Amino acid sequence: MSVLAFAREINGEERRFRIGYALAPKKRNSFIRDSLVSLARSRGIDLVRVDPDRPLLDQGPFDCVLHKLYSDDWKQQLKEFTEKYPNAVVLDSPEAIERLHNRISMLQVVSELEIDDSNATFGIPKQIVVHDRETLSDHRNWEELKFPVIAKPLVADGSAKSHKMALVFNRDALNKLKPPIVLQEFVNHGGVIFKVYVVGEHVKCVKRKSLPDVEEDKLVGVSENLLSFSQVSNLATNERIDDKYYKMMHLDDAEMPPLSFITQIARGLRHVMKLNLFNFDVIRDSRCGNRYLIIDINYFPGYAKIPGYETILTDFFCDVLCKKQQGGVVSGSLGEKDCSNLMHGYDKDTRKILSNTCGDGDEGNLQVSPLGIEEKESSVQV
Repeated sequence: MSVLAFAREINGEERRFRIGYALAPKKRNSFIRDSLVSLARSRGIDLVRVDPDRPLLDQGPFDCVLHKLYSDDWKQQLKEFTEKYPNAVVLDSPEAIERLHNRISMLQVVSELEIDDSNATFGIPKQIVVHDRETLSDHRNWEELKFPVIAKPLVADGSAKSHKMALVFNRDALNKLKPPIVLQEFVNHGGVIFKVYVVGEHVKCVKRKSLPDVEEDKLVGVSENLLSFSQVSNLATNERIDDKYYKMMHLDDAEMPPLSFITQIARGLRHVMKLNLFNFDVIRDSRCGNRYLIIDINYFPGYAKIPGYETILTDFFCDVLCKKQQGGVVSGSLGEKDCSNLMHGYDKDTRKILSNTCGDGDEGNLQVSPLGIEEKESSVQV
């Protein structure tokens, strides 16, 4: 049903709805395509660009504001906007989004989930945060980590700097790193990463190439003790990674994780984070085939890479606006679906067990290549 028809049923009159989008130029160019604008318009929704150089209050009114801007000025504008228009929907709350800007707090939400699935387990990476060089130079702080490790900036705000990572093969390379950083153990996962896209109640899982496995016996005498990268697509084309690995990998044959299992995780994350637009990256531990590791969570990812994203997003917009008309809660809401059975507070010891169920440690965050490569996908409404 279009929101035009819904408004007619509720109010006895037909009216259009306005969604203002405030996005950085690169994000705007990739997400706001004519196909999305046209489909939304056909269902009674007008997507209107918010001019960042003008006050938000001078540009409305909007039924909903869709945004991915992070400045303090913008957060203040959103606050003033919601005070003047308390019934307007903001996707999503700046306070909820900020939790994903720190690579430690980002994954802490995972320890708040419990999934009732006897066929698979999940966890978060074994990791430590290093705030300064003194901590980095003291081996007692990281002696429990097993090399290789992935080093990445503590801040994950989507900037180019936040994507500068490194695969560290031995302790001699640690002095080349610049804190604050997070060190996470690298776990072999068959060179495949599963990206799970969440749009409200819609969940889609796709698989892509990732960093290749590292054989322990080849770590001795490795010619380079640190390998910097920003994206796996850049790393894979480098001479240091043998492309034969990917030819032998047969990505198309890689088994997808159980969709019901992934869906439960998506529901739980959406509930605890109070976010509607995000994705999370999952790998399968090669040492334990039914063990899955959540290694990264991102706000408002590249949805336009998904075939048919226009329909997924327009359905979501309609759902948000219909709930708004009914006076329902939107942010992080699961509607009538109860997630209370998924959420449990763990004590410290239980969280440690959850993170280290299989083997010595878990995997670090990987920045993966675009959707242009061969992949498989599955989706579900949650």
